[in-house]
Amino acid sequence: MNTDPIADFLTRIRNASNAQLKTVEIPGSNLKREMTKILFDQGYITNYKFEEDDKQGTIKIALKYNPSTKVPAITKLERISRPGLRKYKNSNEIPRVLNGLGIAILSTSKGVITDKEAKLKNVGGEVLCFVY
Repeated sequence: MNTDPIADFLTRIRNASNAQLKTVEIPGSNLKREMTKILFDQGYITNYKFEEDDKQGTIKIALKYNPSTKVPAITKLERISRPGLRKYKNSNEIPRVLNGLGIAILSTSKGVITDKEAKLKNVGGEVLCFVY
């Protein structure tokens, strides 16, 4: 039994990226789907596909690498809020990741969004992870 599905999601992507795999399969959930869409929109992954099966379905993610150097597009995935210690921030307290070069993914009342969108919409929420 997995007690932190978001940490599992990030760890699977991190491990596949370090092993330079082309794709990774992850058990699906609505939160993971939204996080995958954000990673795609921000250019950290090449493509994704949601497959529906018996219960929750799976998410297939095609990882992105630099074609010449084979360096992964995602250099670091860091879990911030965890089940034992939740991290909530107001819209004016949302941290800048790598001085604006990375993104923070937040779970807010407006849905799962990036730090920049949260500042534009003036909403705070739970800081799920940093990506850069």
